[in-house]
Amino acid sequence: MLESFLELVPAEIQHRSGSVFYSGRSAFSGPSKVYLLGLNPGGSPEDQAGNTIGSNIAAAIARREDDWSAYVHERWEGKRQGGHGMQPQIQHMLRKLGFEPEHVPASNVVFVRTKDESGLKAEKNALLDQCWPVHTAVIERLGVELVLCLGMTAGRWVDERLCADHPVAEFQETNQRGWTSQIHRNSYGQYVATLTHPSRANWRNPDADPTPMVYDLLSSLGIR
Repeated sequence: MLESFLELVPAEIQHRSGSVFYSGRSAFSGPSKVYLLGLNPGGSPEDQAGNTIGSNIAAAIARREDDWSAYVHERWEGKRQGGHGMQPQIQHMLRKLGFEPEHVPASNVVFVRTKDESGLKAEKNALLDQCWPVHTAVIERLGVELVLCLGMTAGRWVDERLCADHPVAEFQETNQRGWTSQIHRNSYGQYVATLTHPSRANWRNPDADPTPMVYDLLSSLGIR
């Protein structure tokens, strides 16, 4: 099924720097109640001009390991596998929820790499129109009920696309910063969790961990 999703990536963006999926074939091979979405790939489109969406698609198709996750198996900035930046945070949340990262479909709302978020926002509508059909297919074919969004912008854009405007739950950090994570629902019973970004919030610290909020929702849905 992985290939059928990748076939939906428009040819007109495949020459651009970026990536599509952060999980391997196992995560996209059967039903999944949860889908993990960041905003867009990090890094520099100039320095990583050769890391195109097209080459990323080819690598995903050629990868021999079915059980694979960029959050577990990739070396980021030369660090140990799965040990840099937000990788341990993602592992923490998914495993606390009872999932293995290799079995959770993961991607970004937008596949194109930009220098910063302002550059992304300048192309917002066009890029969403190009990338969202892939997410629609994943959500519908895998039966996704909850989209986990990394950061406020990703959550807001997914809320807009799924028309998730009914507030369900909120977690406020119990530290001096007091950042919040929220969950909204749409009329079809799909949920969007807008979470603090794991590159800025330490989810492994109970004062900043939105995982219990997500766990409670999954439990109420009979998923945990």
